[in-house]
Amino acid sequence: MSKTVRPQRGLDAIRPYVPGKPIEEVVREQGVEDVVKLASNENPLGVSPKALRAMRDAMNRGNLYPDAASFDLRSAIADHFDLSLEQVAVGNGADDLILELCMAYLENDEEVVISRSSFPVYDIYVAAMRAKLVKTPLAPGFRVDLDAMAEAITDRTKIVVACNPNNPTGTIVTAPELDGFVRAVPEDVLIVVDEAYVEMVDADAFPETMAYVHDSRPNVLVLRTFSKVYGLAGIRLGYAFGAPGTIAALQRVKNIFNVSVVAQAAGIAALQDEEFVRESVRVNAQGRRYLCREFERLGLEHAESHTNFILVRVGPNASRIYERLLERGIIVRPCANYDLPEFL
Repeated sequence: MSKTVRPQRGLDAIRPYVPGKPIEEVVREQGVEDVVKLASNENPLGVSPKALRAMRDAMNRGNLYPDAASFDLRSAIADHFDLSLEQVAVGNGADDLILELCMAYLENDEEVVISRSSFPVYDIYVAAMRAKLVKTPLAPGFRVDLDAMAEAITDRTKIVVACNPNNPTGTIVTAPELDGFVRAVPEDVLIVVDEAYVEMVDADAFPETMAYVHDSRPNVLVLRTFSKVYGLAGIRLGYAFGAPGTIAALQRVKNIFNVSVVAQAAGIAALQDEEFVRESVRVNAQGRRYLCREFERLGLEHAESHTNFILVRVGPNASRIYERLLERGIIVRPCANYDLPEFL
């Protein structure tokens, strides 16, 4: 009787992540040349000009391995946010840091609490570590329900994740809500606040999570990215803030050369491109207002977005509408994989 090599059991629980369809694929499949991609929350203004110049210069060092510690990049981030070097980690996109978090902190069958209809990359890496995912329902208004998440914590819980603003709903939790949540979560549970879209938010009630890091709260970690407002999605560069001990655990499991020479140079330069950030935020707010007005005119329910995407209910034919838009060269994101089958 023949035997086969079996993958580890965590893979049985994984549903592969489905990214936005690439422009090139739509051109091939639909035979259209003018394609509008709205599926991946990318910056329509392109790359930060300062970052682009820095990347071109860095290509001359492409024959050399990058600094494994990303010292200059981490120092630039630390200076930008008034932190110490030991409070900053960087990765090959925020996804890389999510994997490091799961590798560094999860044991078999420990629990991670996260909201339903949130970023599914957490689901994948939690399962890969053979941990248990506990999902809580959204609150009214498509908002993350921090009270429900706090109530779901058990003595097996190791990590809780609050995506704020939440992807794919675009909604936020407020400063009082997050503050109450941080106080309610036990000190031996790591609170991860994913702020990939923080620069797009224009709301007085939005939390200042950096205050927790400045206070050296050992169980609070904040994730951010250069993919959105800085226009560096294709370069893959994310960063995290946390207490030195929390960051040190990530450093122990990271890929040795996880941030390329080009990405390190891009991040340092992008932090200095304040004009590009302001224009990106302005253009995004303008487009967001326009789409919300049009959805309201059409009578389409939509979430209150604080990001560069909007969740809109189009009904039970959402998958068909998605396909019809593709035929016209317009790429949006169907949300069935987010437990929102009537939404794009």
